[in-house]
Amino acid sequence: MSKAILIPLLNPNETEALIAGLHIQEGQQVAAGEILCTLETTKSTADLPAEQDGYVIGLRFAEGDTASAGELLCYLAESAEWQPPAAPATTTPTQDAPLQAAAPPGLRITRPALEMAQQAGLDLASLPQDRLLTESFVRDWIAQNSGAMALQPPTSAFDASAVVVYGGGGHGKAVIDLLRALGVYRVIGILDDGIEIGETIMGVPVLGGAEALPELFAQGVRLAINAVGGIGNIAIRIKVFENLAATGFVCPAIIHPSAVVEPSAVLAPGVQVFAQAYVGSEAQLGFGCIVNTGAIVSHDCRLGDYANISPGAILAGEVQVGAAALVGMSATINLRVSIGNYARIGNSATVIRDVPEKGVVRAGQTHPSRPTPASSQE
Repeated sequence: MSKAILIPLLNPNETEALIAGLHIQEGQQVAAGEILCTLETTKSTADLPAEQDGYVIGLRFAEGDTASAGELLCYLAESAEWQPPAAPATTTPTQDAPLQAAAPPGLRITRPALEMAQQAGLDLASLPQDRLLTESFVRDWIAQNSGAMALQPPTSAFDASAVVVYGGGGHGKAVIDLLRALGVYRVIGILDDGIEIGETIMGVPVLGGAEALPELFAQGVRLAINAVGGIGNIAIRIKVFENLAATGFVCPAIIHPSAVVEPSAVLAPGVQVFAQAYVGSEAQLGFGCIVNTGAIVSHDCRLGDYANISPGAILAGEVQVGAAALVGMSATINLRVSIGNYARIGNSATVIRDVPEKGVVRAGQTHPSRPTPASSQE
């Protein structure tokens, strides 16, 4: 009896894997559990073992090829003379052909890394051939050679996956990592009014400031992420959103793969939910909200536009946070408490009663503060 050996799905966000190591050849006899090949995606590496004893028949890939989940690697047959069924006319998606043809002979590079190199305008012949090149390698290569080349945004009429990040500070870096973890968008550049054009941040070029928006839009970029945190001055973050909207850019909601957002929650455009955060049942998050790393927004919470929930903050059920309000790191907001518009809750504060509009609760304080016992005043 023959057994079809299929390429497994290693990562739900990536349907393709590089055959980084091929440990078999046509006609070879293998034992159950013996490693047939080593697969690599941008986030993981895994060995594919033989499911039974048999002879390798109909091997369809070579080391360095890219294979899609569900494609046939080979058959394991009881006899070396067994003949496999006819192979389909096309064994790889047609869209792979331009990328594979563009890779010079001998260059071992993952598909995502090849796409990144092509988008960056790298001379592929200049890349080393003595190792397997991943996205991380290409990103570092771009950063090291930024003075000799410049990344350019796409020139097509519309590019559905291209996104520009507005803001090159710490929040911008977190946004870039989030987008890369999603594996859906291509970050084609950073806009920042305070960083020189041509600098690179995490391998991504700075394309200018607000003045570059119309040109990017004309070149087909339609998506933007506002990575200006606005903790010191929320008006700056709001102004960035206004500039993006005036130019015609759309700000999609982005959710880190490790975050949990319940299906009944409602997220407006521009919302950002970072790693390990939780958004509970029937919570409603307004335009441009940030739910930062490890924060908890419990069931039935309501967050106004531009509200910022800092890392580790905890909102109990039915909490209302007003527009442009800030809840600091590790702050705790009790059940059904209302935080007014533009209010600021300091780090590690505990809020057990409503906070008025533009109200301030200092770091580490409990609101309202408890009166000092009479015995301690004597």
